[in-house]
Amino acid sequence: VQLQASGGGLVQPGGSLRLSCAASGSIFSIDIMAWYRQAPGKQRELVASSTSSSSTTYANSVKGRFTISRDNAQNTVYLQMNSLNSGDTAVYYCNAQIYSGPPWGTYWGQGTLVTVSS
Repeated sequence: VQLQASGGGLVQPGGSLRLSCAASGSIFSIDIMAWYRQAPGKQRELVASSTSSSSTTYANSVKGRFTISRDNAQNTVYLQMNSLNSGDTAVYYCNAQIYSGPPWGTYWGQGTLVTVSS
């Protein structure tokens, strides 16, 4: 099982980006899919998560600006990021709870860099 993240890049303050993360391999079921981020010198933090029934949670710092969504048929999770500011600069990682045979496993994508700068 692999998670492949994409969509990062350089964006100006106030701009938008959309991250994608696709799970591939022998997958029977996916429960929670989430996005984390890690800024330089800081700990990794949860940005947003979505259950298989699309119940979502967000970090307070991104509420109202970021939207997590998923396509269960494509085993893909997205993060739409609007009104970006310098505080959003970080490496973004996708994470998923995947069942490919017992037991359930926790998987991480490779990370995609988001830089917000003028």
